[in-house]
Amino acid sequence: MTPPRPRDIPTVPGVYRFRDVHGRVIYVGKATNLRSRLGSYFADPETLHSRTRSLVESAMSVDWVVVGTEVEALTLEFAWIKEFDPRFNVKFRDDKTYPYLAVTVGEEYPRVSVVREAKRKGTRYFGPYAHAWAIRDTLDQVLKVFPIRSCRDGVYRRAKQVGRPCLLGYIGKCSAPCVDRISPADYRVLVNDFCSFMAGQGESFIRDLERSMLAASKSQSYEEAGRLRDRVGALRAVMERNAVVFADGTDADVVAMVEDTLEAGVQIFHVRDGRIRGERGFILEKSEEITSSGYLGRVLQRIYDDEIDIPREVLISVALESNSVWEAWLTQKRGSAVSVRVPQRGDKRALMETAAANAQHTLTLHKLRRSSDISARSKALQELKEALGLADAPLRIECIDISTLQGQDTVASLVVFEDALPKKRDYRSFIIKTVTADDTGAVAEVVARRFKSRDDEIVDAPADEQRRLFAYPPGLLVIDGGQPQVRAAQDALMAAGITDVPVIGLAKRLEEVWLPDDPDPVILPRTSEALYLLQRVRDEAHRTAIGLHRKRRGKRSTASALDDIAGLGPVRAKALLRHFGSVRALRAASVPELSTVAGIGPVLAATIAAALNDQTQLDTQGGDVNTDG
Repeated sequence: MTPPRPRDIPTVPGVYRFRDVHGRVIYVGKATNLRSRLGSYFADPETLHSRTRSLVESAMSVDWVVVGTEVEALTLEFAWIKEFDPRFNVKFRDDKTYPYLAVTVGEEYPRVSVVREAKRKGTRYFGPYAHAWAIRDTLDQVLKVFPIRSCRDGVYRRAKQVGRPCLLGYIGKCSAPCVDRISPADYRVLVNDFCSFMAGQGESFIRDLERSMLAASKSQSYEEAGRLRDRVGALRAVMERNAVVFADGTDADVVAMVEDTLEAGVQIFHVRDGRIRGERGFILEKSEEITSSGYLGRVLQRIYDDEIDIPREVLISVALESNSVWEAWLTQKRGSAVSVRVPQRGDKRALMETAAANAQHTLTLHKLRRSSDISARSKALQELKEALGLADAPLRIECIDISTLQGQDTVASLVVFEDALPKKRDYRSFIIKTVTADDTGAVAEVVARRFKSRDDEIVDAPADEQRRLFAYPPGLLVIDGGQPQVRAAQDALMAAGITDVPVIGLAKRLEEVWLPDDPDPVILPRTSEALYLLQRVRDEAHRTAIGLHRKRRGKRSTASALDDIAGLGPVRAKALLRHFGSVRALRAASVPELSTVAGIGPVLAATIAAALNDQTQLDTQGGDVNTDG
């Protein structure tokens, strides 16, 4: 497409749309400065993120609309995303429809029901709830105390015509407004009380009922007291199903997002009056070149665009870049102040960690379902064959990853996938002997050791260093890194006389696939099963290498910390580790605390403390670095 002239683009907030050759909107975005933002799309294509480059190559025109404020831009942007469903904007995957409790407060005699429908005006919603059976059971209990109608409109009209209520009116679960047993004003009070209870204000109703129960008992109205007691029990049962997470009765939504390169898992807890009243989780596909803050913003747009019950506080797992804009947008929708922040400590931080764990579970489960799909696996292998120009689909894929910390304790992992599934019994771990400034030498060493002839092939297992042989060569060798690492692997293969094993690199930064001799990377579509498979293989190799590196570094740290202390033999060293549990705890211990261990006197304890204080370099410089060039 021909870029618009910079002088034609205003420098004010606005929303812009990219269109394809057919005039269809393929991307919607917002900007505080339209000229600056749009200009970034038309930089040198080599400097653009792969997703941005793909967008620009697919677009034929761009237009924009100027707005007054960033809040207006936020509102218009999401309205256009809903209207046009652009393919380059974030895609949400939510295979579940969550049940809500709906009260038609706009009617003369409001009705309560469990629904999964889109939100309608004049209806108040509570939820979402995890299971329909749970909310139906809750409703059955609450109607004993607040008997508002739950019948369909047709049943209500028929009862009104015949002058006889339905079964619910006879058993006390409906106040039977259809036959004028209750006035519109009293029925409205009943509905308001029901809504207040469902919104989290249950304790006040229970206290009022308990006072009425005691009064009835004192006046010897035991039948009335028993009925009130049953109502208190019903409300208590409903409230106890929702765990108390905030002792101060806070109303808040807790929104956690856990992400990888291609997707993110989201979990939301709706907390009202300190109790979790609803929750939901979903997956989003990353398709935009935006930060984690930008993706979380997309999540907030999805949650609160049509939301009626917005709390005073929204707790998030990732700090937003324009936090004040989001607070203004939510405040505008709620009609009163809304705070958006990342919790730092206490109960709110603990609940955020629980939400993050649930988000991680949602993402992991989504990936497991996808990887267990045999058709998806077959498609991934076929896409790899076509994208890389392979003679056959790579039924066996091996991936190498290097892990090191400032050149120390360098290790490597080699993981194996067969038929697009991990084959863990064929995993290998290598202790690197080559000392180089970068990890290309380590890659070359691992490849050389992997492809030694069967007569002298030696592979270092992480525990016993046993001699083990590979069954057959892979159909594809993947290196976690860019072109320098791929060329090092290719040179090692050639030196070993291997010419029939294709090798590629997968660079983390842009998820680009590098070939040894091509100056430009292969860009796989973000939605392709091939890219998803390569990512899984690479991440598994990274996880394995990091685990081995931590284990090896921990052993060396423990040995160097205790074995060289004068007067401390192996028996006493084991006794210290048994008592304190770790070297870190030993370093934090005082001389009197060290002296409490059997065989450790005051003099030796002082020697140990002094030696450990001098050996803190590894702890202060700790961290795992996985170099990929």
